[in-house]
This record gives sequence, structure tokens and C-alpha cells, in this order.
Amino acid sequence: MRERNLESAYDLDLELKLDGEFDDATTGELELEERHALRRVAGLSTELSDITEVEYRQLRLERVVLVGVWTEGTAADADNSLTELAALAETAGSEVLDGLIQRRGRPDPSTYIGSGKVADLRDVVVATGADTVICDGELSPSQLRNLEEKVKVKVIDRTALILDIFAQHAKSKEGKAQVELAQLQYLMPRLRGWGEAMSRQAGGSASGNGGVGLRGPGETKLETDRRRIRTRISKLKREITGMATIRETKRAGRRERRVPSVAIAGYTNAGKSSLINRLTGAGLLVENALFATLDTTTRRARAADGRVYTISDTVGFVRHLPHQLVEAFRSTLEEVSEADLVLHVVDASHPDPEEQVRAVREVLAEVGADTVAELLVVNKIDAADEETLLRLKREWPEAIFVSARRGAGLADVRAAIEDRLPWPAIELHACVPYDRGDLVARVHSTGEVLGTEHTSDGTVMHVRVPESLAAELAPYSLVSGPTAGHAA
Repeated sequence: MRERNLESAYDLDLELKLDGEFDDATTGELELEERHALRRVAGLSTELSDITEVEYRQLRLERVVLVGVWTEGTAADADNSLTELAALAETAGSEVLDGLIQRRGRPDPSTYIGSGKVADLRDVVVATGADTVICDGELSPSQLRNLEEKVKVKVIDRTALILDIFAQHAKSKEGKAQVELAQLQYLMPRLRGWGEAMSRQAGGSASGNGGVGLRGPGETKLETDRRRIRTRISKLKREITGMATIRETKRAGRRERRVPSVAIAGYTNAGKSSLINRLTGAGLLVENALFATLDTTTRRARAADGRVYTISDTVGFVRHLPHQLVEAFRSTLEEVSEADLVLHVVDASHPDPEEQVRAVREVLAEVGADTVAELLVVNKIDAADEETLLRLKREWPEAIFVSARRGAGLADVRAAIEDRLPWPAIELHACVPYDRGDLVARVHSTGEVLGTEHTSDGTVMHVRVPESLAAELAPYSLVSGPTAGHAA
């Protein structure tokens, strides 16, 4: 009976997801703010009894036990990794009951934690009443299956957990398509059925158990699901490619106008959205939660000398970011590789800021952004202790230390950005007629004005501008032609 129920649930869930008809507002699909609001409910009245907040949470939230394998590094590194997994689980809408770490040379190829420890894990699951086990690593399909059979509850890995959080937070059409693509690529090798109940065919011999009408070649339910997933993956890739073309067209337009660009990158919940709000007044969602921002946002900013540049907020990174997500979000992450400067934001209050920097640089290298100039910004200094700040200042002497929440150090960030942005390459003198105010405005927005004088013939300007704008100013040049300046 249990196998049939599992089969039916599996069939229905997959059918609805593939057909795009899964609209039920379950816990996993609630918005971040809505989940928080649910947690604050003190009690609900029914005709028969009152439900307390604790009972309500038990009804709505999955109860999970975390399991990690410590293979290298220090005990503090292992604890930090499991603490981060707990934060991810809570962001996904779970209640963490316990966390276990096992010291091994490498994860067990069969059950991840070894057959001897599976019984101990099962005892913890029974004692705590957990309904899910989350492993701090990416498990193979056989590891997932074996562990699930032995602990008798649902088992997921770190990759599935991160994909679930991304699915909850994606808002734009492109973001949703990217997340669905990553989920299907992860699901494909992990599809499995429950015994013969998933089969739609029987053996070709007369002794086949299927009987008349079920013998001979046919397609199993598993093969049908895989075929439908492959079809959906192909469609999503085509859609994302089309969206990437639109994004590239916009970037090409900015490059043609020579508008410098800054990309804000960093670990999830490091304060990137808070920083871009302070620098540009963008009004982005700021939430003390992991992966609150998934959709890239680009805003315009103006330097003190009048130059215009863009700042783009990007998706946050995390250690062991699933490869499927990096591939699916590649078109979005290309905003970083195409930028003139990467503003790398680090959380000073994190237990291991150095590991944050290493994880972010690893992903940047994977998308080809490791060659872009980097400005390290250490945020949340108001929440970090003095000893940590002194250590980080010794390790990163070129970094700028700020508090986006309080506004401390933002002037230094602006000055550093303006100093590192590329300068226009052509320097010239021109007398622009008064009826060409559009040219004067463009000089102020995309070039550097070194001097101006208003005469009866027009505005005499000593400027440094991009090549395209220099060509438009050439008819009004006061010398035989523009002279090449220097690039700062």
C-alpha cells in the first residue's frame, strides 16, 4: 500500500510540475515575507480547540536533521559549514532539530556517512520526530536511495536545498526559467520508481507476468518522465538563450555609449542590496536572509565629476554553489564578466570571511570574471568585533571597511569606484554652438569636463571624451583635430 501511495504522489507531482499546473500555495512556495508572517501567528482558533504557535509551526514547517561529513580542514570549518546549512534550511522554511558531523577521510560511496552511522542517524530521527534529513554535500542517486531506505524518511542534499530556495525567491521570467532548468538537470539522473509499479511493459515471452496486451517492447514510466524532462530542458534553454540575447543587446548599447559599469558580487546575505541602495537609492528588497536577491538589477549612478556609470546587483554566492545553478545563471553572471569593476562585498561579521572571499572568487573564475578589476568592500563592520576587523585589515590592506546599514565609509567607496573607472581616451577643445545643448549634456554625462567658457559663438569646452563622442565634436574642434589623451 505504501509503495502505491508513493507512486501516486510521485506521478501527480511530476505531472503537474512538467505541465506547469502546480499552483497550490504550499509551504515551499510561500514568499519570504509570508513565511515570516506565518511564524509570528500566536494561535488560531477552531471550533474545537486553539492551536498554539508551536503546534502551528509543527504543522507548517518541515522538521529536519542535518548531517555533515568532515573530510578536511579544522573542526571550526566543519561547524561553520553545518551552521550555514542550518541557515539555508531555515530560509527554505524548515525547523532544524539537530545537527550531526562525522569525521571521515571521504564520504562513504554507498550511504554518505557509512553503514555503522546510519543506525545512529535513524535513532536521532525517531527521537526528534524529524521528517527530513539534509546532507551537507551533493549525494549521488545511489547514496540518496540507500540512505532514504535505511532512515525511512525523506533525504535531500545541499544542492537540492539551494535549488529549492532559488525556486522560492525567483521573481522574473528569466529567473524562474533559470531555476527550473537547474532543477530539471539535477532531477534527471535521480528519477527513480518504486519496483514494478512504475513499469508499463512486460517481458516478451509467453511467461511474462504482464499478460495479454502488456508483452513486447514499450516505454516504462521512468523513460516517459525522462523524455518529457529532456523536452522541457530543451525548451527552457531556447527561452534563456533568447533572454540572454536581449541582455547582451542592452550591454552592447551601454558599451557603444561608453558607459562604465560596476558589478556588485559577493556571498549571499553580505549586504550587496543594502550597499547598492545606499549608492544609488535603488530601493531594492533588503532582507536578513540567504538568497533574498536572485534577479539582476542595474541602476545608474553619477560620479562627483559628472560621469555616469551603472551599478548591477547580482545573485549571491555560497560555498559549493551547485554547478547546475552556475550554468543556468551564466547569462546573468555575465554581467560581472562584462563589467569594468567588480565590487566584491564581504560580511565582516561572518565566522569565516576569508572562506567567503575564496568561494566567491572560485565562482567568478568559473564565469570568466576573474580578470576584471576588483574592489574589496568589507561590510557590516558595526556587527563585527575589533579583533576580527584588525585581522582583516592586515590581510586586506587595500579593502574599504563600511557599514551599509549605518552609512559609514560610503564616501570612501564612491571615491574608490570613481578612481578605478576607465577615463575617456580623447582630449580636445571645442566650441559647441548653443543650439547643440544635447552635445554639451552628453559630454557632462559620459566624459570629463576640464574647463568651460561661454562666448558669443557658443560654449568653449576643454574635455576628455570617448572616441564616438569625439567624432561628433570634431566639426566644432578649435584645433585641426582631437589629440589623444591618456587613459587613467
